[in-house]
This record gives sequence, C-alpha cells and structure tokens, in this order.
Amino acid sequence: MGFRLPRIVTAKQSLQRSSSTENRESPKAVDVPKGYFTVYVGEEQKKRFVIPLSYLNQPSFQDLLSQAKEEFGYNHPMGGITIPCSEEIFQNLTQSLNDL
Repeated sequence: MGFRLPRIVTAKQSLQRSSSTENRESPKAVDVPKGYFTVYVGEEQKKRFVIPLSYLNQPSFQDLLSQAKEEFGYNHPMGGITIPCSEEIFQNLTQSLNDL
C-alpha cells in the first residue's frame, strides 16, 4: 500500500493558483501597504495615490471626502475613492498634511 503524495501536492498547488487568480479584484489592490488606502484624483485623467489612513483625521481631507461623496456618492468604479479636484490641489493638500 503506497501513498500518492505528489498527486496531493499537485492538486493543492493547482487549487492555490486558481484561487489566487480568481480573487484578483484589482492587481493594484495588493500593493497598498497596511495603514494606507488608495484614492484616484484628477479632473479628466485619474491618477492613483496611496495615502496614509491618518489623513482621514484631518479636517481639510474630510472636506475633500465630502466633495467626493456629493459628486460620486458611494459608487467608485475605479476601486478606490475618487476625489473631484485637480492633481495639483491634491498634491498641495497632501504636502501640507505631511508637514504637520
């Protein structure tokens, strides 16, 4: 009586590969470090930014989130929050938040 471990290992590897490919909601979702989240900013072309969760406590960032809610509601087809402002304004705001 023998065991067929190679077949079991192969089946397990196959299952892991298929589940990892099926669970890909967004390939970019994987590269967001813990303590950060993704937003998309821009008026026509949206640019992706990965920003710290600590920004959520800042009143100026909360104002941007309110504007995003008014304009887009809770439907964000890009997978992250879409913020309705220019990249330049967003970068100026995040730079001021980094300086705090």
